[in-house]
Amino acid sequence: MVSFLHGRDPTGGPRGDADARPAGTLARVNAASSALGLRRILILAAILLVSLITGVLHYAGASDLAVFGLGVVSLGGLAWVISFTTEEVGEHFGPAVTGVLQSTLGNLPELFVVLFALSAGEVVVAQTSILGSLFANALLVLGGTLFVGAHVAHDGRMRFSTRLPNDTATLLLLAVFIIVVLGVSDQIGDRASRHQVAISVVGAIVLLVVYGVWLASYLRSDNEGAAPDEPRADAGLPMPLALGLLAIGGLGAAFVSEWFVDSIDETAKELGLSKAFIGLVIVAIAGNAVEHVVGVVLAAKGKSDLAVSVVKNSVAQIAAFLYPALVLMSLFFDDRLTFVASPVYIGALALMAIAVWQVTSDGEATEFEGIALIGLYAVLATLAFYE
Repeated sequence: MVSFLHGRDPTGGPRGDADARPAGTLARVNAASSALGLRRILILAAILLVSLITGVLHYAGASDLAVFGLGVVSLGGLAWVISFTTEEVGEHFGPAVTGVLQSTLGNLPELFVVLFALSAGEVVVAQTSILGSLFANALLVLGGTLFVGAHVAHDGRMRFSTRLPNDTATLLLLAVFIIVVLGVSDQIGDRASRHQVAISVVGAIVLLVVYGVWLASYLRSDNEGAAPDEPRADAGLPMPLALGLLAIGGLGAAFVSEWFVDSIDETAKELGLSKAFIGLVIVAIAGNAVEHVVGVVLAAKGKSDLAVSVVKNSVAQIAAFLYPALVLMSLFFDDRLTFVASPVYIGALALMAIAVWQVTSDGEATEFEGIALIGLYAVLATLAFYE
């Protein structure tokens, strides 16, 4: 009796410890479920299921077309997982770090696709995937964002800060300069054309240094001029859960990317599609699905600065960080990635950089400017289809 009065069981151990552990675990599970919400749980379950089916079909030697189709869906879903978990992690650090994290980790699917493509000798898919991400974000996504933002604006003009668009234009023009110079050298066959890898490595290092200097300045100015965040309606995800989901999303993207790349050859033959079209359009749209949706949704809500920031940050990341980083990583593969591109894409990149700068440099955009950017992408996608 005394032992029970003092909170101990008759054996001398603390009463209820055995029950407390399962109860504590159950409480943590319930808290995680509550933080995620039913909608997110269902979406995560669907993404997990599609990814697992993709893997099963791949290892079972099933149709490459089925693996390819499910791989596209899986990559888009995993990009969403990485995006929203990165945003949750960023809530603990502030808006500037959140933006950088979202842009960097949101490009993980493209990173893995390119690396596995290089390891499989698919240099065309590797390069067109990067260029496709640039075209998709700078033309299709930005165009859609500007069109929707201008459409909901009371005077038909979407207005936003000019700092990030102009900075992004500078980074984009620097990357395009390197691509154009190497492309012209390759076409005329001068002495420098024999050293494309070495020149690409130097260009990659220059881009990364410039991007690093810009990023440090951008983060400081963002923190200095940041407005207080609006309080969240929900409690957000606990940090361990957010990090766990982020790790699962990144690992899943790595596996799915490998299965996806392995299915490209047979799928291209079966559908009669060029590898350039697959990389430039299909992989680019699937890998950047999050930016596609987020930019348009934010513009529809009237959050012009944030909408443009999401899209333009992604453009800057791809042009001045992801592409040069992959050029350096490719040195460890038999097939090297360089900044040398075909004349058609060189011309398209140069005109894209000019068009994006012209449309966004004044901090205003109208519906027709958004439609014009989308039109440029439609023409380019059609060209890639017939390549």
